[in-house]
Amino acid sequence: MNLHLSEDEFLMERVRDVDDRFAFEELVKRHQKKILNFFYRCSVQYGNEDLVQQTFLRLYRYRLKYKRSAKLTTFLFLMARQVWIDELRKRKRVQHLKREFAEEVVRTSRSKTSVSDARLDITGALEKLSDDMRMVVELGVFQGLPYGEIAEVLKIPQGTVKSRMFNALRKLRGILEEK
Repeated sequence: MNLHLSEDEFLMERVRDVDDRFAFEELVKRHQKKILNFFYRCSVQYGNEDLVQQTFLRLYRYRLKYKRSAKLTTFLFLMARQVWIDELRKRKRVQHLKREFAEEVVRTSRSKTSVSDARLDITGALEKLSDDMRMVVELGVFQGLPYGEIAEVLKIPQGTVKSRMFNALRKLRGILEEK
C-alpha cells in the first residue's frame, strides 16, 4: 500500500484501476451508513436505502473519473447530492404526471355518479392502450420511474419512451372524453 494514500483512497484506486470487487464492497460497508444518514437529514421520507444504492452504483459507474484531488468521502457525497437532486426532479415529474392524469379523470368523470365508476373508466381506458403504451404509463405514472430507467427496463431509446408517454396520455384523454 502506498504510504501517501488513506485506506479509502487505496481501496478506491483498486476499484478504479483493477475493478476490485472486494475493495468496492469494503467501501460500501465503510460508508453506507454515512450516506444513509445524509439522506435522512435531507428529509427523505421514503426510499433512503434505494438512494444509498443509487449513490454507490453511481460511484462504481464513475470510478474511472476518480482522482485523488479530494478525499473519497467528498467525491461520494458529491454523488449522493446529485442522486438527491435527481430524485427531487423525478418526484416532481411523477407528481406532475399523476396530477395531470387525475385532472383528466376528474374532467371526464364529472358526470359520473361515483369514484368507483371513474376508476373503472380509467382501468378500461388503460386496457384500450397498446401493450407498449400501457407499459410506459404503468412504469412512469404509477411506478414513478424516470424516463431513463423506463428506457433501460424496456430496452428502447429514451426518446421513444417520451413519445409513447405523450401519445398514451393523449389517447387516454380521448378515450375518457368519449365516455
